[in-house]
Amino acid sequence: MALPFDELANLVRSRRTHMMVDRERPVPNDIVDQLCELATWAPNHKRTWPWRFAHLSGPARGRLGEAFADDMLERQFGDDVKQAKTRTKYMRTPSILVVASAAHDNETLHDENRDAVSASVQTLLLGATALGLATFWSTPSLSDCARARQLCGFDPTDTITAVIYMGWATTTVRAPTRPTPQIRHIIT
Repeated sequence: MALPFDELANLVRSRRTHMMVDRERPVPNDIVDQLCELATWAPNHKRTWPWRFAHLSGPARGRLGEAFADDMLERQFGDDVKQAKTRTKYMRTPSILVVASAAHDNETLHDENRDAVSASVQTLLLGATALGLATFWSTPSLSDCARARQLCGFDPTDTITAVIYMGWATTTVRAPTRPTPQIRHIIT
């Protein structure tokens, strides 16, 4: 059975990045589990299953901020203000979902893994929108975040692709207009 195109198009167009959420209402683990399972249906060319997920709530969100900030401090990245903000910013929503991509020895497959994980994140964000959750896809300040990877239970070679803020939306956000895509239709 096919989903009517208009329903899918409306869902895609209604997904907005924002953090206007009920900060007191947790996102249940079973809903996060459903979203992560949905994410694994993204295309994955060589079936490497590269996605890695870690859901942080409660005080664990603060521990994530500490881990990222400590990595920044060790690498002498960012000033004191940026490091201090990093220590607290993950408390802005009730749930944080960290998504990583598994490394691969083959350079092409390594890149394809990241692409598959990015597609999985979009799938997850659409599912969250359908459930009434607000989301904000962020990335860490550093590409190599050893302490944050360890906290999340990821392998040392995994790359954190997304840090997703999640909570129950308290409002809707109007979509900005989009430019018309430039499409070349080549027939010969």
